[in-house]
Order: sequence, then structure tokens, then C-alpha cells
Amino acid sequence: MEIIRLDKVTKCFNEKVVLRDFSLSVKQGEFLTVIGRSGCGKTTMLKLMNGLLMPDSGTVLVDGKDLRKTDLIALRRNMGYVIQNKGLFPHMTVEKNITYVPVISGKKNKSENHELALKLLRLVGLEEEMLNRYPGELSGGQQQRVGIARALAADPRILLMDEPFGALDEITREAMQDEIRRLQQELGLTVIFITHDIREAMKLGDRVLVMNEGRVEQLAEPSVLRKTPESDFVRELIKNVQEV
Repeated sequence: MEIIRLDKVTKCFNEKVVLRDFSLSVKQGEFLTVIGRSGCGKTTMLKLMNGLLMPDSGTVLVDGKDLRKTDLIALRRNMGYVIQNKGLFPHMTVEKNITYVPVISGKKNKSENHELALKLLRLVGLEEEMLNRYPGELSGGQQQRVGIARALAADPRILLMDEPFGALDEITREAMQDEIRRLQQELGLTVIFITHDIREAMKLGDRVLVMNEGRVEQLAEPSVLRKTPESDFVRELIKNVQEV
């Protein structure tokens, strides 16, 4: 079943066309990885999905609803958004960071919020003692886990991730890759995951979207992408990728 659709979307910034006649269908419960050169429109596509941007032409549908005609605040409550090493409030404890969205949404019961934070902390593999720490006291990997916990606090169906592991060392990055795949399967999430690392894209994705100059270069399962690249651009991208 389809959960997100972009239909013939064009998005420009001043005179620059970032997405051109761009169409994409995302299936409910799939892990879609997205890769392409800087400036090809990956982050713009993600922001169109949660209504941070609106298309200049074309349509964006989430759960069959046109984002131009829907309540964007309600929409975003069903979406988590995780970015690279950013987004945590440095002056708030881990617990307050995690429960920030529920609190501003009206859930003021401190005991319930504490239990939610504790549950999510454990879900992403962190210990209870982390709750009272501040982001600056955490490692990069721990910060990313807290960022994911916060994104899950509103019980979203969709998780948007923009190069979330790009600044992590290799060992931590691999651990986080395994963690997010486990969470996606355990919670039945739909994940759209932008990366600049083709190996990461091939490892995590049920399908891989290769973008180039604001359009879809190829969209396929990793095995299909590896065996039958549809352009020289894709062939060059995957030429040194081994089986994962």
C-alpha cells in the first residue's frame, strides 16, 4: 500500500530548478534509501514530504491527502524527522529533549512523560542514567540515538532521516545502521533515509532511489541496481560496491 506520493513535482529556489517533474511512490512499511550528489534535490524532496516546503507545481500526497489541503501540524505528528548531529536542544536534558514534542502537544503528565522517555531510551539502546545528561555530555552516537528517540516520541508512522549517520565514525555508524533497521522492522515504520554513502544505501534499503539533477535516475531493489544499472551515472556509483 502506498503511503507517500510525489506526482510530477517541480520545486525552484529563485531561478534554480531543484526538482523537475519529479514523481515517486513510497510503500507503507518500506525502508527507502536515497542517494545522489550534493544539490540534486534529496533534502528538498524530504521537506516536501512533511510540508516544510510546498511544490511550485505537482502534488504531494501523504496517506492519500494533498498536503496543500491538510493540517500540517497533525501531519507532522505522524512523522519523525532526524538530521545529522543537530536538532537536540543543548540546554535541555535528554529526557526533556525526548519528550519535547509530546509536551508541546499538550501531554503535561510528568510521570507519563518520564516513562515514555525511559521506554524510548531503552528502545534505542541507551541506559536510564542518560536521562539527566545534556547533549554536550554525550558521544556522537549517543546523540543520534537520542535524536531518534525524540523522533519516535509522537509514535510516528513515517520516519524521515537526512544523512543521520554522516558524522559518525565507522564502527558507530555500522552499529547505528543495524539499530535503525531493527527499529524499523520492530515498529513497522516507513523510513525515507538520505545518505551520501552508496554502501549504506545498499545495505539498508528495501529499495534505493538514485537521484541526479532533480530527477529519478533509477529506483530499484539493491540487487537489481547492482545487476542492471540503467545509466552510466548509476553504473559509476555502484561499481566498487560489494555484496552486503
